[in-house]
Amino acid sequence: MTHPRTSPIALFSMAAFLWFASAALAAEQQPVHQRIDSLLAASHPQFASFAASRCSDSEFHRRIHLDLVGRIPSAKETREFLDDDTSTKRETLIDRLLADPRHARRMQYVFDEMLMARMPATNVPDAEWRNYLRQSFLANKPWNQLVLEILSADGADPQLRPAARFYLDRNFDVDLLTRDIGRVFLGVDLECAQCHDHPAIDTYLQQHYYGINAFLSRSYLFTNPKNKQKQLGEKAEGDVKFTSVFTQESSQTNPRMLDLPEIPDPSESAKQYLVKPDKKSRGVPTYSRRLKLGQAMIAADNIDFRRNIVNRLWAIMLGRGLVEPLDVRHEQNPPSHPAVLELLAEEFLQHNYDIRWMLKQLALTEAYQRSSYAAEEHRETAAKNFAVGLLKPQSPEQLAWSIMQATGAADAALATKEAALLKSDPKFGAGRTTHPLWREEALHDALKANVDQFALKFAGQNGQTTSFGATANQALFLMNGPLVDRWLLPGSNNLTDRLKKQTEPTALADELYLSVLCRKPTVAEVAEVTEYFQTVGDRDAGIQEFVWALLSSAEFRFNH
Repeated sequence: MTHPRTSPIALFSMAAFLWFASAALAAEQQPVHQRIDSLLAASHPQFASFAASRCSDSEFHRRIHLDLVGRIPSAKETREFLDDDTSTKRETLIDRLLADPRHARRMQYVFDEMLMARMPATNVPDAEWRNYLRQSFLANKPWNQLVLEILSADGADPQLRPAARFYLDRNFDVDLLTRDIGRVFLGVDLECAQCHDHPAIDTYLQQHYYGINAFLSRSYLFTNPKNKQKQLGEKAEGDVKFTSVFTQESSQTNPRMLDLPEIPDPSESAKQYLVKPDKKSRGVPTYSRRLKLGQAMIAADNIDFRRNIVNRLWAIMLGRGLVEPLDVRHEQNPPSHPAVLELLAEEFLQHNYDIRWMLKQLALTEAYQRSSYAAEEHRETAAKNFAVGLLKPQSPEQLAWSIMQATGAADAALATKEAALLKSDPKFGAGRTTHPLWREEALHDALKANVDQFALKFAGQNGQTTSFGATANQALFLMNGPLVDRWLLPGSNNLTDRLKKQTEPTALADELYLSVLCRKPTVAEVAEVTEYFQTVGDRDAGIQEFVWALLSSAEFRFNH
């Protein structure tokens, strides 16, 4: 029996298929950070021509400290990093900072602003809520678990009462919550779809608004008569009906996530209670629509949930979201790089919503590690394509901690805490003072009031944002505020005290620039420092003025 010969065309087609399949498999096996860079590079035919080079070690060292632990590094840490000649030192540093207790504090600040937009604490104390967030990030709690806890909390369980702040400190205003749940967890602002389909965004429908609203509409704020605490009660019945003010068309909906199917109530669930509602008892129905909200939010088929959070994490690290504004994603405002957003959303699911894993992947990208300097004629194109490091203003908390780090106020406060512990616990105190968690908590407790002052002066009320605006009051706070002035006074081996002891101009300039700007001075800057101190009348006052000038500079204020 003879076999038919395979034609050359068939052989070529088979070889081509195998080559493309092999290439696709190889691409999928690349680390996620490399796949991100490949997608960014492929999005523009001239990407290589305008992409900025890699940032210097000193730029990276400062940038990654600000983004992962919320403050600049010390001069000692910078010197050690610059002297390290190992090829893996950047990845090693990323891993170390993600495991640092200061990272959990940084995430506490970031997610507090994202979830609560700096709202005043009315029913759940700030300290309890922030500790809940910090402990969650210390444990590297998956994002879907954290969201499920927040959206399921009713304030009655003491263990999860802090998580209920999202509901309780909005006074369970159902309309406000409907909007904020869409914005914060789904990346869509449905406020203008409450009375009618959105007039400007075709894909924001009234049924979307009321689909989220239906999860909440049966619940209500209840005051526990025993402890006077606000909690959530819920009725077992109540449908959501709505009418468009434009068309007068009426409809109704069960709970739903945007365009996903409605979630009907189980049969015979109406008027079924575990606890019937009355003046003394909050209602607890057998079937809770509100408890279904968290489950529906984190369900695998709700890809909008994942798209939203990876876009927000991207904005935290890269300075601007793939979708901007962060809460206005729709077909007419698509992501700048759709393939990148879909890759991140899918990989976040596959890695069990691990925020640390995602932050590491973003930090390892060339996009994150690019210099903030690009040729002027290419800058706009490079910025749009994440081919240059984007300037990011420090948050109020970052600014406070960075100034205290630069001036030595943080070191002085920690030394005081250590001395007090050694005195009160001479037997075991020395061991406790070396523990990173104790050191972070002790320093935070000592300096929290200072950080709060910066938050009052520099914080907005808009939640997470990538925009920036400075005010005259903020400038005056830095120029004339007694807090910063006090940190500039020599004492306790702080920065100005160390600079006073430097008699050689080059060493003085080196200590000054490494401590404040986290880099070594240029030749021109050394010459400027030398000339300044040759002519200044009062050397001690001159040192304070020079430190203040660097702290007030745009280079210090921004993460670049």
